[in-house]
Amino acid sequence: MQIQYLEIVTNDVDAVCAAYAAASGVEFGGPDAGLGNARTAALAGGGRVGVRAPLRETEEPVVRPYWLVEDLEAAVAAVVEAGGQIAVPPTEIPGHGSFAIYLRGGNDHGLWQL
Repeated sequence: MQIQYLEIVTNDVDAVCAAYAAASGVEFGGPDAGLGNARTAALAGGGRVGVRAPLRETEEPVVRPYWLVEDLEAAVAAVVEAGGQIAVPPTEIPGHGSFAIYLRGGNDHGLWQL
């Protein structure tokens, strides 16, 4: 398993980015509109971490891993068969790939296809 994107939704983007940068020496870029204005940095071994503010008033802070999959549709079908509830169906983000979000065990989970 490989995390392609680690999404951190927080009410204080700059403070979270500063803490990660100080602890690990990573550098975060400016807001990426395609990723909900997340500021991103590279993850060791590939993938990215993105820190963004909530996109709507009802969105709570969350840390959500997006697992890299080869076939997003097949992975979503497997998740549903295993009892997962799809929160966001497969959606393309131009220039980044496609993702889906599902709920299982009281947590948010993501799937990502390049």
